[in-house]
Amino acid sequence: MNVSTALRILKDEGFKYTEKREDLVTLFAKEKRYLSARDVLIHMQKSYPGMSVDTIYRNLTLFKELEILEETEWNGEKRYRLSCSTNHHHHHLICLECGRTRHIESCPMEDMPVGDSEFKVTGHKFEVYGKCGECQAQ
Repeated sequence: MNVSTALRILKDEGFKYTEKREDLVTLFAKEKRYLSARDVLIHMQKSYPGMSVDTIYRNLTLFKELEILEETEWNGEKRYRLSCSTNHHHHHLICLECGRTRHIESCPMEDMPVGDSEFKVTGHKFEVYGKCGECQAQ
Protein backbone atom coordinates (compact mmCIF):
# COMPACT_ATOMS: atom_id res chain seq x y z
CA MET A 1 0.00 0.00 0.00
CA ASN A 2 1.12 3.57 -0.57
CA VAL A 3 0.09 6.93 0.86
CA SER A 4 -2.36 7.87 -1.91
CA THR A 5 -4.13 4.48 -1.69
CA ALA A 6 -4.44 4.80 2.09
CA LEU A 7 -5.87 8.31 1.83
CA ARG A 8 -8.32 7.17 -0.86
CA ILE A 9 -9.52 4.37 1.45
CA LEU A 10 -10.10 6.90 4.23
CA LYS A 11 -12.10 9.14 1.87
CA ASP A 12 -14.07 6.24 0.37
CA GLU A 13 -15.04 5.09 3.87
CA GLY A 14 -16.29 8.56 4.83
CA PHE A 15 -13.39 9.74 6.99
CA LYS A 16 -12.05 13.21 6.48
CA TYR A 17 -8.58 13.99 5.24
CA THR A 18 -6.29 15.71 7.69
CA GLU A 19 -2.65 16.64 7.38
CA LYS A 20 -1.96 14.66 10.56
CA ARG A 21 -3.43 11.51 9.02
CA GLU A 22 -1.39 12.00 5.87
CA ASP A 23 1.76 12.51 7.95
CA LEU A 24 0.96 9.36 9.94
CA VAL A 25 0.56 7.24 6.80
CA THR A 26 3.68 8.83 5.28
CA LEU A 27 5.66 7.82 8.38
CA PHE A 28 4.70 4.17 7.87
CA ALA A 29 5.40 4.38 4.13
CA LYS A 30 8.91 5.70 4.80
CA GLU A 31 9.75 3.35 7.67
CA LYS A 32 8.63 0.07 6.03
CA ARG A 33 8.74 -1.68 9.40
CA TYR A 34 6.64 -2.31 12.47
CA LEU A 35 6.33 0.70 14.79
CA SER A 36 4.90 0.94 18.28
CA ALA A 37 2.40 3.64 19.24
CA ARG A 38 5.22 5.21 21.25
CA ASP A 39 7.46 5.32 18.14
CA VAL A 40 4.65 7.01 16.24
CA LEU A 41 3.94 9.49 19.04
CA ILE A 42 7.59 10.52 19.34
CA HIS A 43 7.78 11.13 15.59
CA MET A 44 4.45 12.96 15.32
CA GLN A 45 5.11 15.23 18.32
CA LYS A 46 8.02 16.78 16.41
CA SER A 47 5.49 18.38 14.05
CA TYR A 48 2.47 18.38 16.37
CA PRO A 49 3.74 19.00 19.94
CA GLY A 50 0.27 18.81 21.50
CA MET A 51 -0.65 15.46 19.93
CA SER A 52 -1.83 12.96 22.52
CA VAL A 53 -1.31 9.24 22.78
CA ASP A 54 -5.12 8.86 22.57
CA THR A 55 -5.10 10.49 19.12
CA ILE A 56 -2.36 8.12 18.00
CA TYR A 57 -4.23 5.05 19.27
CA ARG A 58 -7.53 6.17 17.72
CA ASN A 59 -5.91 6.59 14.31
CA LEU A 60 -3.89 3.37 14.55
CA THR A 61 -7.08 1.48 15.43
CA LEU A 62 -9.00 3.12 12.58
CA PHE A 63 -6.23 2.40 10.07
CA LYS A 64 -6.10 -1.23 11.22
CA GLU A 65 -9.88 -1.60 10.85
CA LEU A 66 -9.67 -0.14 7.33
CA GLU A 67 -6.76 -2.53 6.56
CA ILE A 68 -4.40 0.37 5.90
CA LEU A 69 -2.16 -0.96 8.68
CA GLU A 70 -1.29 -4.49 9.77
CA GLU A 71 -0.90 -5.24 13.46
CA THR A 72 1.25 -7.69 15.37
CA GLU A 73 2.34 -8.01 18.97
CA TRP A 74 5.64 -8.80 20.62
CA ASN A 75 6.92 -8.28 24.12
CA GLY A 76 3.36 -7.42 25.14
CA GLU A 77 3.19 -4.39 22.85
CA LYS A 78 1.16 -3.90 19.68
CA ARG A 79 3.13 -2.84 16.63
CA TYR A 80 1.90 -1.59 13.28
CA ARG A 81 3.14 -1.40 9.70
CA LEU A 82 1.65 -0.30 6.41
CA SER A 83 -0.31 -3.14 4.82
CA CYS A 84 1.51 -5.06 2.15
CA SER A 85 0.88 -3.96 -1.40
CA THR A 86 0.84 -7.52 -2.65
CA ASN A 87 -2.47 -9.30 -2.96
CA HIS A 88 -1.10 -12.84 -2.89
CA HIS A 89 -1.14 -14.88 0.30
CA HIS A 90 2.09 -14.64 2.29
CA HIS A 91 3.50 -14.39 5.81
CA HIS A 92 6.38 -12.49 7.44
CA LEU A 93 9.79 -12.76 9.01
CA ILE A 94 9.99 -9.94 11.57
CA CYS A 95 13.18 -8.52 13.08
CA LEU A 96 12.70 -7.94 16.80
CA GLU A 97 15.43 -5.28 16.85
CA CYS A 98 14.52 -2.95 13.97
CA GLY A 99 10.99 -4.14 13.11
CA ARG A 100 11.74 -4.69 9.41
CA THR A 101 9.91 -7.50 7.67
CA ARG A 102 10.46 -9.89 4.79
CA HIS A 103 7.87 -11.99 3.03
CA ILE A 104 7.65 -15.74 3.46
CA GLU A 105 6.19 -16.98 0.20
CA SER A 106 5.24 -20.46 1.41
CA CYS A 107 2.40 -21.10 3.83
CA PRO A 108 2.71 -23.60 6.68
CA MET A 109 -1.07 -24.14 6.62
CA GLU A 110 -0.63 -26.07 3.37
CA ASP A 111 1.23 -28.77 5.33
CA MET A 112 -0.87 -28.61 8.49
CA PRO A 113 -3.93 -30.84 8.49
CA VAL A 114 -6.83 -29.17 10.22
CA GLY A 115 -9.33 -31.85 9.25
CA ASP A 116 -11.95 -31.00 11.83
CA SER A 117 -15.36 -31.04 10.16
CA GLU A 118 -16.85 -28.93 12.96
CA PHE A 119 -14.32 -26.11 12.60
CA LYS A 120 -14.09 -23.89 9.53
CA VAL A 121 -10.82 -21.98 9.20
CA THR A 122 -11.56 -18.44 8.01
CA GLY A 123 -8.08 -16.99 8.31
CA HIS A 124 -4.68 -17.39 9.87
CA LYS A 125 -1.48 -15.50 10.55
CA PHE A 126 2.05 -16.86 10.62
CA GLU A 127 4.99 -14.75 11.79
CA VAL A 128 8.58 -15.74 12.49
CA TYR A 129 10.54 -13.52 14.87
CA GLY A 130 14.30 -13.09 15.05
CA LYS A 131 17.10 -10.73 14.03
CA CYS A 132 17.76 -9.60 10.49
CA GLY A 133 21.29 -9.80 9.06
CA GLU A 134 21.88 -6.07 9.55
CA CYS A 135 20.93 -6.18 13.24
CA GLN A 136 23.02 -9.33 13.81
CA ALA A 137 26.06 -7.53 12.37
CA GLN A 138 25.74 -4.66 14.86
